[in-house]
Amino acid sequence: MIRTRFAPSPSGYLHLGHAESAAQAFGFARENQGECLLRIEDIDTTRCKPEFETAIYENLQWLGFHWPTPVRRQSDHFADYISVLTRLRDMGLVYRCFKTRKEILEDIARAPHNHDNIYMGPKHILSAKQEGTLLASNQPYAWRLSLQACRSFLGERYQTLSFMNNGETIKANPDTLGDVILARKDVGTSYHLACTHDDALQNITHIIRGVDLLGSTHIHRLLQEIMGWPVPEYHHHPLLTDENGKRYAKRDKALTLKTLRAQGVSPGNVLAHKINWKKHES
Repeated sequence: MIRTRFAPSPSGYLHLGHAESAAQAFGFARENQGECLLRIEDIDTTRCKPEFETAIYENLQWLGFHWPTPVRRQSDHFADYISVLTRLRDMGLVYRCFKTRKEILEDIARAPHNHDNIYMGPKHILSAKQEGTLLASNQPYAWRLSLQACRSFLGERYQTLSFMNNGETIKANPDTLGDVILARKDVGTSYHLACTHDDALQNITHIIRGVDLLGSTHIHRLLQEIMGWPVPEYHHHPLLTDENGKRYAKRDKALTLKTLRAQGVSPGNVLAHKINWKKHES
């Protein structure tokens, strides 16, 4: 059975772009006699708030979407993600990075032929003594995935990774993201680790999401190969934009579904993109 998911983060109120993404995911499942799960991706315990999570349920129900229960909340399952990180540590595929953001940017600037501002890892690995000293002084650190170690671990498979996107085979190129962060000292996971783990755990067959996340799929495909997880098919849809061509974003305080509901806009008009911009702009 086809199974997809809509996985918002409760770090703000859902806006029109979220409504479009939800419509794509739930609609795909409905058209293919499958089901769409709702997943709450709330690993950012600083920015995610209970009122935003409550509003997610209210607004999706208002739009007419339904999902199986119980809903998986990632903040309830940090132990799962730490277990994955432990496996990656045991395989020698992650390392502690104590560098500050400034130091990372300086390393990127010094790297030859690096025109994409991608961090490809340290020139020299810390010795056990150096790492022990930093740990003893309680320095903050991040766990990064070592692409160099992944190449050695997978051998020829590293060069042949691919995934299906919108019906076409795409060659996966994890190098486009570099040595990404998979967890931090004070947060036991990252988006990359948590979402790929949960997609495998929940038997997601098709991932329907915005084209802004297409780049992340290259790292997700690598994690799936390393962990032996199934590879879903991907459909990355265009982002909904306002009348000026600007994409919606929480940080821009875009039109929220909560506000539109309060102003009497109907769910049908939201899903059909029939919004009077001048009337509703703030």
